[in-house]
Amino acid sequence: MASFLRHSWSFSFLMMGCILTIVGRSAGAYAPIFRPSPWAIAHATFYGDESATATMGGACGYGNLFNNGYGTDTAALSSTLFNDGYACGTCYQIKCAESPWCYRGSPFATITATNICPPNWAEDSNNGGWCNPPRTHFDMSKPAFMKIAEWKAGIVPVMYRRVPCIRSGGLRFSFQGNGYWLLVYVMNVGGGGDIANMWVKGSKTGWISMSHNWGASYQAFATLGGQPLSFKLTSYTTKETVIAYNVAPYNWNVGLTYKTNVNFH
Repeated sequence: MASFLRHSWSFSFLMMGCILTIVGRSAGAYAPIFRPSPWAIAHATFYGDESATATMGGACGYGNLFNNGYGTDTAALSSTLFNDGYACGTCYQIKCAESPWCYRGSPFATITATNICPPNWAEDSNNGGWCNPPRTHFDMSKPAFMKIAEWKAGIVPVMYRRVPCIRSGGLRFSFQGNGYWLLVYVMNVGGGGDIANMWVKGSKTGWISMSHNWGASYQAFATLGGQPLSFKLTSYTTKETVIAYNVAPYNWNVGLTYKTNVNFH
């Protein structure tokens, strides 16, 4: 009898373990996982000086990169990579390759895309027009460039790959516009780092689709003043959707940035 009870309890715990395992796998089965891409070939230059003050602002609209969590490890992308601004916030590992200016051991820099490197059609693509399509090019901040090569090189061949963005804290929403036109810059995006679609919801409205303005900004032409606002976002890379409820209070205002505790994986 004692032996039977021991076997029964063992069987019960085994079944419970299997059930918990199945539930855990089922719950995570649909969670998108963004893995690093294969390494590819490009070139890199730098702009600005060691302070990286020249990299502040930029086409993505992140403003002060120090205050908004991006620091100095950033780069402007050639239009081939920039993808009309949908690449804003994406993260890359970059390492110098096949140049005497590369640091020994091929260390890499992990950068965030915060700007566009526009074409320079007055120069040849191989001699000054580094960001002319269809070239894949990174114009890095000088501190980021100096992590992979001697700055005197000016330009170096690199290997690069997309990697998940690791962010501390939740999404941030910077408000611009007015009570009838809401323009929102989305910052501190984890996971793929990018946004494909965005919706806003007031306490008196349903979900309103927002259109892509430029860079990391989305807009809604709607009367939303005097309502607490929530946002729904879908990642361009992973297709994951997150909802940030009650991001801004009913008395929200333009010129302010509102933080949340939700983010992409």
